[in-house]
Amino acid sequence: MKFLQPPGWLPAKGYANGVAARGTQIFVGGQIGWNAQQQFETDDFIGQTAQALRNIVAILHEAGADPSHMVRMTWYIVDRVEYNARLKELGQVYREVMGRHFPAMTCVQVAALVEQRAKVEIEVTAVLPD
Repeated sequence: MKFLQPPGWLPAKGYANGVAARGTQIFVGGQIGWNAQQQFETDDFIGQTAQALRNIVAILHEAGADPSHMVRMTWYIVDRVEYNARLKELGQVYREVMGRHFPAMTCVQVAALVEQRAKVEIEVTAVLPD
């Protein structure tokens, strides 16, 4: 895996501008903040994010991968004001669950998610090296 940082660009904070990788591709469908029984344990944004990240880790493990194999994450959030106001907490929970691996990321505010109680949905692409 190679992180792509064009010359003269300021470094990205908390994500990579691009990633090049070769190997088995793993596509993780959007994960929300409910548990394995599809039940929400909290309506808190940070709590739901932590659960969604744990769900992603569980799926990656099924493929023999871990967060260090992620090349891309797409976050869908319903409230960008809350997202920005809680960045410090978000960074802490991200590092607790995912470690210090920061792939290429996109974050988009959406009007709503399919599950009414969901505050965040995250999809991932990972590459397990050959």
